Amino acid sequence: MYIEQAYKSLNDGWRYIIGFLIVFIFGWQLLGVIPLGVVSFLRAENINSFLEAGLENFMPLFEGESNLYLGLVLFTFIGGLISLLLVIKYLHRQKFTELVTARKKMDWGRVFFAFGIWAAFSIITTIIGYYASPEDLQWNFNLLPFLGLLAVTLLLLPLQTSFEELLFRGYLMQGIGIAAKNKVVPLIITSLVFGLMHAFNPEIEKLGYSVLSVYIGLGFFLGIITLMDDGMELALGFHASNNMIIALLVTSDWTALQTNSVFLDVSEPSAIGQIVPIFIILPILTYVFAKKYKWSGWREKLLGKVSSSEELPETIA
Repeated sequence: MYIEQAYKSLNDGWRYIIGFLIVFIFGWQLLGVIPLGVVSFLRAENINSFLEAGLENFMPLFEGESNLYLGLVLFTFIGGLISLLLVIKYLHRQKFTELVTARKKMDWGRVFFAFGIWAAFSIITTIIGYYASPEDLQWNFNLLPFLGLLAVTLLLLPLQTSFEELLFRGYLMQGIGIAAKNKVVPLIITSLVFGLMHAFNPEIEKLGYSVLSVYIGLGFFLGIITLMDDGMELALGFHASNNMIIALLVTSDWTALQTNSVFLDVSEPSAIGQIVPIFIILPILTYVFAKKYKWSGWREKLLGKVSSSEELPETIA
């Protein structure tokens, strides 16, 4: 019943088209980019150096100040998040809870469970990797820069991941779902778009476009657990945990997140080394969620039709 929550609000197709353009262009790519653009312009020697730095997302202008750069980059997502919340409230007249879940209220227990289980797995495997191959992970901890990173991570990274989930697994999943009248089309489209959105990440240039399968696979995983659980809580918790732990624990010179983390990965990366673990670990995690929350009716929830009945149940248990 998750996608059907959109029937409780104003759900004309034109509203989703206009809403998405407002969020993506005005909120995310224009309003959110202003702080990064202004600070970068002030730091540039001249207009040419500013334009040249812009080709690399202004990163060259923040050498040695990764915390400041990370904060400004994450702020771009806040512009998108604010615009999305305004679109939901005023263009669709939709309650925030109805975008997030089919339950009476948001289940924070699910958020924290998904966050905790993935954080624990990530920390344990990183520690094992450090002792198993110390030549691949170098100790990179520096207290003051790390505390700055910790502050940025705690304050801003959950907003970035929440925006992506609310946009892809929420707004677009519901909008495409009621337009297509089924669940598989929005699952496929949102997963593909989510994956392709990462096509300009530096790791793609380093490892090749085959690594996009990691992001597309991650999109399918997040979409599946959202549909099966009738809410985004697990996806919100997992996505926040994934990005926060990556930012704090391990960095390298070829990934999108280059931070003052605890470890520096100096190993030579391979595409297969990125792809295989994802397609083994995420199905196992899906199984864990399914057992804990007693999921059933997989075919209907993932491939079934979206009902247009006006007599929808208010909530699920």
